[in-house]
Amino acid sequence: MVEPFASAAADANASAAFSTPALRRALRAARRRIGRSPRRAAAAAIARQLALAPAFQRARRIAAYWPADGEIDPLPTLARAHAMGKACYLPVLCPLRAGRLYFAPWRPGTPLIRNRFGIPEPACPRRAWLAPRMLDLVLLPLVGFDDTGSRLGMGGGYYDRSFAFVRLPGWRRPRLVGVAFELQRVSHLPRQPWDVPLDAVQTERRRYLFRPL
Repeated sequence: MVEPFASAAADANASAAFSTPALRRALRAARRRIGRSPRRAAAAAIARQLALAPAFQRARRIAAYWPADGEIDPLPTLARAHAMGKACYLPVLCPLRAGRLYFAPWRPGTPLIRNRFGIPEPACPRRAWLAPRMLDLVLLPLVGFDDTGSRLGMGGGYYDRSFAFVRLPGWRRPRLVGVAFELQRVSHLPRQPWDVPLDAVQTERRRYLFRPL
């Protein structure tokens, strides 16, 4: 699992001229090459480690995502949260607010429907959806991250728009924790004014803290 991804990340870090789109392509291709067995092991390790985080233990409402395009699977973590009696959610595309996410209740066995990107969403009425600001902890997908908490996503801006309010003074929740393979870490990512920084990143090896959890 390690060498192909490590090579891609090292090549990206070694080149100052490596553009963001090129970095995104390299990291996406590398994570898709991770095999099934190490992928499952990494997801299980993240579930064990996140369960020990204070923010996870305190949280009553936790959201994650349905994995796609080689993303690490957060569903074992969400299943553990459900077993602990926490309310769990997955993102849904909001038809009334373009480019923004709401969050629908999820538990193991929840019926799912595919959105226009082919990603499963919980099949439930809109009145059950939760606004982003009502969550306590959100596990975010990412393509890459650096040691300052900058996040490289898929480029659509859905999470940055949906959680833009956390940049305002006085907002303390939800905590935003990226979930990734260790080899998605890069030396530096440019941060734009609209980018929402992460509070932490959890990989299969360790937790990177950028703000107290």
